[in-house]
Amino acid sequence: MIDINLIREKPDYVKEALKKKMWDADFTELLAWDKSKRELMQVVENNKAEMNKLSASVPAAKKAGEDVSKIFVKVKDIAAKNAEFEKELKELEQKITDFVAALPNIPDDDLVGGGKENNKVIHTYGKKPEFSFKIKDHVELAESLGLVDYERGAKIAGRGAWIYTNLGARLEWALLNFFISEHLKDGYTFILPPHLLNEESGYVAGQFPKFRQDVFWLEGLEPQRFLLPTAETALVNYHRNEIMSEDELPKKYFAYTPCYRREAGSYRTEERGMIRGYQFDKVEMVQYTKPEDSDAAFEELVRKAANLVEKLGLHFQISKLAAGDISHSMARTYDIEVYIPSIGIYKEVSSASNARDYQARRGMVRYRDNETKKTRFVHTLNASGLATSRIFPAILEQYQQEDGSVLVPEVLQPFMGGIKVLKPIK
Repeated sequence: MIDINLIREKPDYVKEALKKKMWDADFTELLAWDKSKRELMQVVENNKAEMNKLSASVPAAKKAGEDVSKIFVKVKDIAAKNAEFEKELKELEQKITDFVAALPNIPDDDLVGGGKENNKVIHTYGKKPEFSFKIKDHVELAESLGLVDYERGAKIAGRGAWIYTNLGARLEWALLNFFISEHLKDGYTFILPPHLLNEESGYVAGQFPKFRQDVFWLEGLEPQRFLLPTAETALVNYHRNEIMSEDELPKKYFAYTPCYRREAGSYRTEERGMIRGYQFDKVEMVQYTKPEDSDAAFEELVRKAANLVEKLGLHFQISKLAAGDISHSMARTYDIEVYIPSIGIYKEVSSASNARDYQARRGMVRYRDNETKKTRFVHTLNASGLATSRIFPAILEQYQQEDGSVLVPEVLQPFMGGIKVLKPIK
């Protein structure tokens, strides 16, 4: 959530910044509500002070033999007026909250505006793999190697679903175990969060109210719950409504979960197989930091995600996203994009993002400054580390051999029981 003080003090700056995200904001009504709220708060406080003053005068009036009934009448009259004012104040506060809650995060100043057409590749690892034979796509490879059963996946769950089978299930699990082992080595705390989340969790993460319809809601539960679209949604709520000590920061977490997305893609040729689906596996990293440390934390998350793809020996690139292509709640995002040879394009396997204090304000996640003893909002950051549904296809396609086999990346072999090559079964 954007700080209302920033909108109050620099409305033109905020408006221009949000234009980079292709969001047209008019703060005229908001600022009028804010002014009325502050004026009304002063009236309420003045009335309370007057009531306290009148109440305090009762003992002296009684001692002097005066009729105190008039004082009680006056106090009652002021209290009745204040009740109306407080009702009006509550309505104004709700209008302000609803307005500000709908606004996206302010993008960092160095980001260019516009959509994905303005994204910029800032790093490339390795060279595009070259083949002396006609290559197969990951769908054909997965089926010929007996790794994935797309037909039965669609039969039991519908379009956008698949089943990992035999060595395919082991390869998927090997990837997850490799990611987990790397994060543990780096001192991150492992979390297995619930997959059913309450509405406040979606609000704090910044997915609600705008993207409320993009998740799977479960009916018949009270309170209502939804399936987590990413572990980030759970992890950024882990310290909701808490005040941490400065010495506790940074907090570094990672979680493994399936992810459930209502939008499973357009099913173009480039999105066949497991490139997009309603459910996929992902390991997610989240950090809570002091504001002055969040830039360094962001670079750490980008580096960690990129290192995982490097260790897998895959060709990839890192793109700095334009303001209009980063998500609603983020101020900055770099995408790690792996190359898929059969379609000749790069697909995102990790988005590293800095939300600054946007999510922390929504969730009241703070820490107490050691020097000033005052509370400050933390910064929250996240990055996939990694999503498997595109890494798996990239491994099959980049490591394929002329005889239809696929080499297992060296770092995965210990998690595959020493298997070095996946061979066709048909």
